[in-house]
Amino acid sequence: MDERDDFWGFLERLAASCPVVIDRPKGSTHPRYTGRIYPLDYGYLEGSTALDGGGVDVWLGSLPGAPVTGALATVDLFNRDTELKILIGCTEEEMGQIVAFVNGGQFQSFLIRREAGA
Repeated sequence: MDERDDFWGFLERLAASCPVVIDRPKGSTHPRYTGRIYPLDYGYLEGSTALDGGGVDVWLGSLPGAPVTGALATVDLFNRDTELKILIGCTEEEMGQIVAFVNGGQFQSFLIRREAGA
């Protein structure tokens, strides 16, 4: 087992141990950027803590069984912070929609895809 297996295993355990709270459902408008519509359900893991003091952010896709399918490393120049968002049950197309939604303006992200079998 290598460190990638450990990383994905830890993310799986974190996601499985915390209830997911969806506070921005698919199709809802971003609270600060009214022209931006969420392409998928977005929320956080209740009982977890991210660097910004809130819960660890998650995107929920349409794959059954809700495996962790990736992670999104983000940079926000306005708030001068970075975060790691967990992608749960996302198809390749859905991951592309998430990246397109996040990137632009003051934000930039890098998608970390989970390899099959990892």
